[in-house]
Amino acid sequence: MAEDETLLEFPVAFPIKALGRKSEGFRQSVIETVAILAEFHPQDDVREQHSANGNFISVTVTFIAENKPQVDAIYQALHDHELVLMVF
Repeated sequence: MAEDETLLEFPVAFPIKALGRKSEGFRQSVIETVAILAEFHPQDDVREQHSANGNFISVTVTFIAENKPQVDAIYQALHDHELVLMVF
């Protein structure tokens, strides 16, 4: 498969998860980062989960992906964010 090919058929509901250390602004930072590149409803399309010990938090945002470059750009923006440790 070529680098720009994908198995996804666009548009598609696409969940992306960012993991970081528990901090006051982590959830909002993830929401703001994704919102620059995609539309979603923060009340309905954002889930948050805390680790068992409460040290980490994951925030999943489900958005309507229009194309692969958009998905790639969101992954990169989250990956580059100083509070984000991993992106799934």
